[in-house]
Formats: sequence, structure tokens, C-alpha cells
Amino acid sequence: MLLAARELLAVRSPLDAELMVSDMLGAWWGKRLRGGDVEQILGEGLVDYAAKAGTPAALTLLISVAYLGTARQAAKAEGAALALMESDVARPRWADRVGAVKPAGCFVSRDIYGDQDTVVCTFAYNGEDTHALVMVVDYNMRGMARDAWVSSQVDKLLEQAGLEAAGNPMLRFEEIEPQQARALLEFAMKATREAHDRKSPKLVSDSYSAYHAFARSRIKALPPGRKRPAPPHSEAPYTRERRAMLAAEFLGSDAAENLSDPSAASRCADHIIDYGCDQDFGRPRRVSPTKCETFLLDWLPRKVMLTPAEQDAMPHVLAAWVRFAGYRIGLSEQAVRATLDAVWEATGRFTEAYRDPTTFGLDRSLVERLLPDGDLSALARRAFVFPMLQGKHGDTDLDELNPADEADRRRLLEIDHANEFDRLDFAEHLAWHQEIARRLWDGDPPQLWEAAQRLIDLGHDRHDVLHVLIEIAERIGDHPDELAAALDDIADIPDEPPA
Repeated sequence: MLLAARELLAVRSPLDAELMVSDMLGAWWGKRLRGGDVEQILGEGLVDYAAKAGTPAALTLLISVAYLGTARQAAKAEGAALALMESDVARPRWADRVGAVKPAGCFVSRDIYGDQDTVVCTFAYNGEDTHALVMVVDYNMRGMARDAWVSSQVDKLLEQAGLEAAGNPMLRFEEIEPQQARALLEFAMKATREAHDRKSPKLVSDSYSAYHAFARSRIKALPPGRKRPAPPHSEAPYTRERRAMLAAEFLGSDAAENLSDPSAASRCADHIIDYGCDQDFGRPRRVSPTKCETFLLDWLPRKVMLTPAEQDAMPHVLAAWVRFAGYRIGLSEQAVRATLDAVWEATGRFTEAYRDPTTFGLDRSLVERLLPDGDLSALARRAFVFPMLQGKHGDTDLDELNPADEADRRRLLEIDHANEFDRLDFAEHLAWHQEIARRLWDGDPPQLWEAAQRLIDLGHDRHDVLHVLIEIAERIGDHPDELAAALDDIADIPDEPPA
């Protein structure tokens, strides 16, 4: 990277230099390293290395990192750059202009569904080198930033966006206050970072990492002072009572009159409303083709345990909900029809995407005991913790024990350790099994189940895996970040697993 930084000496503007260094810093964005933070090991390591090199290229790189890096990287880079400048190391004339930008205007292009915002923020260096940062905010993905790029053709970009909105009734293009843009984009970048921290699948564009550092720094150049603006179609917070009232209003509407199974329709409506409230910024009445597809083909198959009747009814209830809610939020006939088309197109794929656990040979009553909250994504880890839930053990009827109940949970763990009663530390050992069982049941932290799966895939015994998890949790204590890092580092079980 320091060799590549020689190219910085040949560029003609601070904008080109900032984009080049942002691309460098993006090389490790979103990556993980065992035993440390990637921004500290690689980012701060690069700063230290450049400081020791002391060349003009190193100085130029340090000046850029002082503006584009993380807070720690920027502080170290600034100190190192000042030291090199005091030693009369040469630097390009444009180096003094790095980061010396002022916002010129902010705009947003949004679709009428409220699916996403394309935010355009324009900047200039003392009226010169005007450029635009463009970021796409996806509300179907918890408001995260999905894409980012930079354009120097600002007038052409704004003109094209205005003409596109003028010719498309599905789009709106308008100017917004810089404070509003900053609050929106800061929230979006935070949501993206949190998604990557959860090791979510790749959700951003290929270019996002290259522009991440540049975008982060440009957003800081916008004036602060505003709360994040509410997404389109936002409503007042939905309490449990208000959700019930909305469901009752829907079930009594003309849109729902042809639903043949009122009981299944009621439960399906509850899932639709909960999804809108909990996953879509409290917007249960917002409907769009993308939201409906995401709900049917992604969220339901991962998160909700449906009965066979609910599986059959769900696409029909969702279509009725689109007719009920779409007009209430002001969607046009064209927009409602497009959303209904998306629902029916996804219906065939829904029957394939939704995998009922009972089709795997699991008894429905057993699944319901493991999923009292209906969280389908928890089934595998809870079955791992409590594999013995049917039959008898001595005088105990396992079918009568509830793994969600603390007392029954302890009894199940005692049965699982029936051959270890003579351990001197049995009570303490069982207490740790209870703690790990609770954490796996809740999925907190998610790295716990991820580590367990890696060890299971390597062929290790279930009990040995649990003991390794206990050893780490006991050693780390109540330090969530350290525990998550330690769990990420687990690659295998030592030859002699902890007792």
C-alpha cells in the first residue's frame, strides 16, 4: 500500500487522492481478523509503517488518512504527518486542501412505496472541484446503506434525477436540509455496520467498501443537529392494543371478506402486522412489491412457525392486506396492482421456500415446545441444547417437561448428566450448563451458536462442544465483546477438551 501511495504524488486534486485512499482503507472493510480488530491491526499498522518510512508518498498517505480514517487512525496519522512536515518532507500543493470541503446542497430521490431513498449530497473545495456523494438507503433492510459512489458530473446528475422523477409517477425528487441528510446517512451507515457485525450475508454493493471511508468523512462535513427523519409512510408507535385494533379493522373490511378460514386469516394478519411494526420502522400498513416478497420468501421461512392452514392462507391474506392497506397510505391503482402481481408471482416460490419442520419427521407438539415464541430460526440450536424431550427417564415423563420453564429446564439438564452425579463440582458444572442453555435458547450472543455449528461440522461430540463453550464463557466472564471475539476464534477442539 505504501508503494501504491506513490501514485498520490501524481494526482492533481485532493478529491482524486481522497478517493484513492478511501479505496485503500476499504480493502479490509467488513473483514474480521482472529485475535484483534482489523481497523487497529491493519489500519493503524499502515499508519505506523508510513510514519517510519518518512517518504513524500508516506506523508501524503498520512495526510489523507488523518481525514478519512477512523478516530484512532486519524489521530495517529495527524501526529505522524506533523512530525514529517517539521522534518521538511515534501508534499504536493493539493495536500493542504484534503478534506477542506463545504456542503453545497442535499437531495433525495425516493419511490412512492417507501422502499428506498437515493441521497445525493454535493460538496466543493472553496467553490472548485464540485462533486456529489450518492448513497442508497434500503428500508426493506432495516434502513441500511446498500450502495455508495461519487460523481463529478453534479449538474448532469441532478438534472437526470429531476427528469426521471418528472416522467415517472412512482418517483419523487426533492431537496432536503443538510442536517436531515446527515442524520439519515449516519443511521444508514450504522445499520450497515451492525448487519456486518452480525455476519449477515453480503448485503452491500461491490463498490460500497471502496467509498465507505470517503462517505463517512463527507457525512461529518454536513452540519449536525437533526434527529433521523422518519421513513416515508411512518405512523405513530404501535402498541400491542393498537396492533390488535388494526387486525380487527382489516378482518372486518371488504378486502378480507372472501378469506375462507377466519382463524388462520387472523393469525396471518398478526404476522403481517408484527413484521411491519418490528422490521419496518413501525409501518405495518406500508406495502410494496419488494416488501411483500421479502416477507413471504425470506422472513417467514426463517422466523415464523406456521400451521398447515396458515401456510395455505398466507398468500391470500397478504393479497387482501395489500388491497386493504395500499389505498389507505395513498398508493395509486397502478402501485397496488404492481404489488398484487408481486404477491401472486411469489406465491409459488413461497411453497418451496417455507419448509415446515414437521416435513422433516418432527412431531408438531415437540416443535411447539421448542418454539413457544414461534421463532423458527431458533429450532436447530434449541434442539441441540435439549435433545431428550420425548419418552421416559425412570419415573419422569419427558413429554411433560417444558424446556422454556427454568425448573423443567434444570431437570432436563440433570437427566442429560445422569452419569455425572458423583462429580464433586456437579452443582457448579450444571449451573454453567444452565447458563449456556439459556444463552443458546435466546441466541445471545449469536456467535455462540455459530461456534457450536463449526465444531459440530468437524464431527465433535455434542457434549464436548458444550464444554468448550462453557470453558470460554467462564474464562471471559461478563465482557460481551471479548466473548464474541473469543467465540469467533474457535476453529477446533483441542485434543483434550475441557472437562
